[in-house]
Amino acid sequence: MNVFEFAMKMETDAEAYYKKLAEETNVEGIRNIFLDLAADEKKHYQIFEAMKARTDLSAMEDSKALESAKNAFEKLLGQRPAAGEIKGDLDAYQHAMKMEAEGARVYEEALARETNPEVQNLLKRVIAEEQKHFNIIQNVYDFVNAPNEFLAWREFSNVEEFRNFGRDVGA
Repeated sequence: MNVFEFAMKMETDAEAYYKKLAEETNVEGIRNIFLDLAADEKKHYQIFEAMKARTDLSAMEDSKALESAKNAFEKLLGQRPAAGEIKGDLDAYQHAMKMEAEGARVYEEALARETNPEVQNLLKRVIAEEQKHFNIIQNVYDFVNAPNEFLAWREFSNVEEFRNFGRDVGA
């Protein structure tokens, strides 16, 4: 299977998955998170499409490793989305990070089995793009979660008391 075709299929499936999650939720903030993630997947598709246009595909053989790799989002599209289990923005970001990590893992497994050096280089570029997306989501999560991780007032000498005044994320 061609690396670009596989990557573009992953991005298309991820976009559809995030849109499906957005449709399933009644919480506007979570819906917006998933719609933003779907838009990012569409941008990734365009990045891979541009990479494909700049690459000499005639010299590259299809990847045998990708033929056996599963598309993480394709399987999830057939299942009922977990949007009902997502109670807030933080849960939505954590779910998105899990999905992005799974997508990168699929590419990393294919890279480990690939023998063609040109395909290995392309897989490394695809993995780098997926890791960028994961990092963006993680940075947003860290920013949104910061109030739960930081005490600004010296009057709290006991961290357990903090749970009475803010969101209790860990419990």
